Amino acid sequence: MAKKRRMLWQLYPAFLFIALLSIVSVTWYSGSFLKSFYLREVSLDLEARARLVEDRILPLLIPLNKKRIDEICKSMGKRAEIRITVIGPDGKVYGDSHHDPLTMDNHGTRPEVRAAMREGTGEAIRFSRTLQRKLMYKGVVVRKGKSIAGVLRTSIPVDTVDKALHAIQLRIVLAGLFIALVSAGMSFLVSRYTSRPLEEIRRVAEAYSKGDLGARAPVSKIKEIDEIAGTMKGMADSLRERIETITRQRNELSTVLSSMMEGVIAVDLQGRILSINGTAARLFHVDPENGVGMMIEELSRNPMLAGFVRRALQEHDTFEEDMNIRVGTRDDRILNLRSSSLLDANGKRMGTLLVIADVTRVRELENMRRDFVANVSHEIKTPITAIKGFVETLLDGALENPDDALRFLAIIEKHTRRLEALVEDLLTLSRIEREGELAKTAFEEFNLRYVLNSALQLCLIKAEAKGIKVSLDCPDVLPVKGSAEQIEQAVVNLLDNAINYSPRDSTIRVNARREDAETVIISVSDQGCGIAPEHIQRIFERFYRVDKGRSRAAGGTGLGLAIVKHIVQAHGGKISVESTPGKGSTFTIHLPQAGLNQE
Repeated sequence: MAKKRRMLWQLYPAFLFIALLSIVSVTWYSGSFLKSFYLREVSLDLEARARLVEDRILPLLIPLNKKRIDEICKSMGKRAEIRITVIGPDGKVYGDSHHDPLTMDNHGTRPEVRAAMREGTGEAIRFSRTLQRKLMYKGVVVRKGKSIAGVLRTSIPVDTVDKALHAIQLRIVLAGLFIALVSAGMSFLVSRYTSRPLEEIRRVAEAYSKGDLGARAPVSKIKEIDEIAGTMKGMADSLRERIETITRQRNELSTVLSSMMEGVIAVDLQGRILSINGTAARLFHVDPENGVGMMIEELSRNPMLAGFVRRALQEHDTFEEDMNIRVGTRDDRILNLRSSSLLDANGKRMGTLLVIADVTRVRELENMRRDFVANVSHEIKTPITAIKGFVETLLDGALENPDDALRFLAIIEKHTRRLEALVEDLLTLSRIEREGELAKTAFEEFNLRYVLNSALQLCLIKAEAKGIKVSLDCPDVLPVKGSAEQIEQAVVNLLDNAINYSPRDSTIRVNARREDAETVIISVSDQGCGIAPEHIQRIFERFYRVDKGRSRAAGGTGLGLAIVKHIVQAHGGKISVESTPGKGSTFTIHLPQAGLNQE
């Protein structure tokens, strides 16, 4: 096996030679290039300065104001530390920062002036007879429209430029010598640590940084490099195992958090959000990525939430609390908040974990259940109390009076029918809710015209008793898919409601039509007392009555419209109402339907 050599003795001579050759070449090239570069920069600077003066000089050229021009030249030339000369189109000097223009020769023959007149700009390096010095000139033509108003010339002594160039060139030479000495030492040091195998190590390390832990460095003859390669291989294997473990755990955690119905927020000891899952982000209307790093007060302006988090951070116990919180622009939500300590790998407390459940719907259902039980109890109690009272009266001797007995029995029979209607409506409502989506599988296609005719016949006697006319406007064939029995009951309930609240000798209109290829509309319009706007949103609630006394007098149970709503929803439709107090109401059912054979 070949003996491994140190890379120092392989690379140092070549590095040193290349470094010295490069320094000499760069120093020579820099010196020659810098002069032309510096002169070009000075020329551009003189032109830029001339352009700055141009705006102030142009208004003074036409009409000509030599005195003011000369004052500006002297003022600005002193501040800028350059010579500024304004020359007319005829070559006469109007102003000069360093000399009296009246004593100066005609400058029309100056090369920089001629070039500026001809090309727009001109420059020259020459001896100035006026100042008895060699200057670098830059001339810029000044135009008024398309005509030449004059030439604005700036200049700087060449010896100033030469001094700057010599100083820079001297620095370059000194820097080159210094770098040459440093390069000799650096070449020695670099040679010790650089080589082709080292480049391979760099390539492998770069691959590792991009996640490619399968990359391997080739075997090297240099002992140190070979040992580094072996160490990096072991490190890559260890990193792969750890990354796979971390990735798997992170994915599992992310899956769990994203699939949770509850919102989860991790907060550090300062109240800053460390992590927030999708449910919590949607609840508070923030982007999950933007939510990380926010203070808890920024997530919700509700002080109760911030106070809950602060209390959880101060204590080590688990907290749980329900609170009303406004999130975004939505209505207040009832949130159930639970907190527990957030610990790091060493068991040290690093914050709190907040689990948030939106229990608004649960609380609403609980309130609805309580209200429903209370309403049912109240509705049942009234007829039972009446029945009990009249039965006791009959038992106390009223049976001996036939007229009173018959009257009391009629009242008992009336309340019995009301109880029966109430029980039937409750059973109907319960059946509709229980069947829910399952009822859709039993839907059949039927002709809506037949169902509406049947509903009208069921209500006809009650309508005629009040002198109310009921009209039907419906095509002879109007196919609908659903439960014919339930649709009939919904229409009967709407008709019964319309009859109860319509005056004598009025008209109730039932209309049915196809709104589009996917929807059929059924509407029931009356000329009754109408519904005030504040009651519109609640009329489909169970036992809700606009006029309780009138509803009970008409024999209503308070469940008719609630049953209609549940039937329509079971069919995937919707119901709406339009009403004008004193003029009447229109209830409209929108039913999605697949349609029968239209042939």
